[in-house]
Amino acid sequence: MSGKIFVWLLTTVLLTSAAPAQAQQPRKLYRIGYLTSTDPAYESFRRETIRQALRELGYTEGQNIAIEYRYAEGKMDRVPELAADLVRLKVDIILAAGGDSVIWAPKKASNTIPIVMTGQGSDPVGAGLVESLARPGGNVTGVTNLLVELGDKRLELLKEAVPKVVHVAILYVPGDRTHGLELTEVQTAAQALGVTIQPWEVRDAKDFDRVFAAMRKQRPDGFQVLGGPVMRDNRKRIIGFALKNRLPSVYDNRVAVEAGGLMSGRTSHIPTGV
Repeated sequence: MSGKIFVWLLTTVLLTSAAPAQAQQPRKLYRIGYLTSTDPAYESFRRETIRQALRELGYTEGQNIAIEYRYAEGKMDRVPELAADLVRLKVDIILAAGGDSVIWAPKKASNTIPIVMTGQGSDPVGAGLVESLARPGGNVTGVTNLLVELGDKRLELLKEAVPKVVHVAILYVPGDRTHGLELTEVQTAAQALGVTIQPWEVRDAKDFDRVFAAMRKQRPDGFQVLGGPVMRDNRKRIIGFALKNRLPSVYDNRVAVEAGGLMSGRTSHIPTGV
């Protein structure tokens, strides 16, 4: 995520939405709701980056802004409850730091509080979150991560880096709309590349041992891992499996590469109109 682009969007939406109140109360304390599917430790880098960028624009926590943090800590069923809590607090704006479900939760809870995406969802138009990228309409704007348009590119990168790859195992979460769309893109690319893909379902942490045991019997020669909370929370296990079995692997972010994965395909962040 481009910090400058994102914080520009955040402050623009905040000031625009709060303009009438600002005229009445020049020293208004703006309240930002920070909603995420992860935990405080995982969010620390992004949280501090946003704080620093806001300070550079004259917004200091505790002085002219207050930030209400709500962490689901990987428990997605808690997200709607946390979003409703922020709406009850009447925050001026909600920063949705997560995928489509994290963005949808506050949108369902309020059609008036501005919601700013941080670039972790799929296609916001296809998901019904906005009317168009240029003119979102409604109360959702921000930065979108065109994840599904890069799943096929990651497979191409893997094939280019390791030409002998012909049988690629893919980890995905069934029922995840983004994963469903990305799998379709990957399957199309696989046909053009002469690669056979084998999707493997993982719903939660307990599925990995079973799936890895089955994959060893299938003996793929390539490995592609889609993104999301389940994969992120089990990153060490996934990368450890790939390394132990000498599987060339491609991931959705560079953090996996820094942890030992072979390569990743960068995602594209497009700011939607405000």
